[in-house]
Amino acid sequence: MSNRPLIIDLAFYGVAALFAGATALWTTLDSHAQWGAIAFGGYLPAAICAAILLAQPGPVWRRRAFVAVGAALAVTAIPLVFMAIDRAAGISGRAQEEVLVVEASGARLLDTGSPYLHADAIAALPEPLLGYNPYQPGMAVFGIPAALFGEHWWTDARVYFLLAAAACAIAAARLLRGGPGSALNPTGAGKGPLLRAVQATFVFPVCALTFATGGDDMPVVALMVLALAFAHRERAFAAGLAIGAAGALKLFAWPAAVVIAFLLWRNGDLQSWRSLRAINVRRYLAGFALPVAATMLPVLAVDARGFFDNVIAFGLGHGVVTSPAQSPLPGFLIAQYVPSGDLIAPALLGLAALVIAGLIWVRPPVTAASAALWCTAGLSAAFLLMPSTRFGYLLYPVVLLGWWLPLRDAVAGTVTGSLFQGLAQDDEAVDELEEETGLGPSLAVEWWR
Repeated sequence: MSNRPLIIDLAFYGVAALFAGATALWTTLDSHAQWGAIAFGGYLPAAICAAILLAQPGPVWRRRAFVAVGAALAVTAIPLVFMAIDRAAGISGRAQEEVLVVEASGARLLDTGSPYLHADAIAALPEPLLGYNPYQPGMAVFGIPAALFGEHWWTDARVYFLLAAAACAIAAARLLRGGPGSALNPTGAGKGPLLRAVQATFVFPVCALTFATGGDDMPVVALMVLALAFAHRERAFAAGLAIGAAGALKLFAWPAAVVIAFLLWRNGDLQSWRSLRAINVRRYLAGFALPVAATMLPVLAVDARGFFDNVIAFGLGHGVVTSPAQSPLPGFLIAQYVPSGDLIAPALLGLAALVIAGLIWVRPPVTAASAALWCTAGLSAAFLLMPSTRFGYLLYPVVLLGWWLPLRDAVAGTVTGSLFQGLAQDDEAVDELEEETGLGPSLAVEWWR
């Protein structure tokens, strides 16, 4: 039996431990330093455990999974809770600005019906940057617990970001696995690729750091994953609801909604709008519209100007203060240092969007796995070319590529599931094989199991 999965685990945890240690020593952000110090104590033991398991004979999937879950708790949940407790006790520097912004927007939503302030009101604040809420109206929901019950560790918005993302990941895993009682479901992804997806979402350093210090992007990308899983199961309305919920949180999810629409459209019967696939497209669009309309229309009705000042004007760099998202990526560098760069960078972003849209039109995705790759390409181009950008957006391609593995494995399982036909559910040989490789093996994902 190959030791490759454990070797990958060992390298992954080891490099992550180095990243956490370097972050603790050299970052200038208090919350990041706090995360690095705690996370180092999670990654290093995980690497040691992976090294020990290399010397163990026989199937080790359950032990690998136990190490991965322990590492996720140690590098994500534990630092998050520690910082939330410190913050509730009045210690500063234990959360990034987005946490404060989301909680303030939740309070405003309850008080005024809008999570936004107008630009003139923001300009009069002692810290104008914290007055801006660049998110869609739905993001304010995560700030409601703090608005209702006051500042406690358990009302911190990051706790609910984590819970929402975990719920979406569990639901996506169950959909791709095939649900209870379906161990021999030919469309089920293997446990190995699902473990890699969990590692990408909850253990990869950029994602774990984001969960602990900010967290607002994690439920967005988790909802994208859930939408792709629903699309794989051909549950169009549920897929629309999931990606619509993501779009109600951040505009970043809207390109993924277009890709999934192309997926459903491509798999439909183009000759008849009354075909089952065409009906699925309509169901998908209805599902997408429901959460977007439910969150946006009431706010636009009472405060369209606030929405424009915060989401549109500030997002395009025309606020009373500039965005702190200024990582030295191509879009930011062009906007800052190239003549007329503030026009060139958005133009390049628009050109990239048109090119990707044209490619999708010519060769639309035919499976949820290929749709995940298109989403990865589109969002990567976006965070590289946006004038206001940050390295943290790397989490989007990381998580989507991590979930591409079980999505691809589930697709392969549809083709190869006949290999297991006629075998009893309790057949020991099948159980032993599935323990390490899962059903529906695929050469595209076998290396990462």
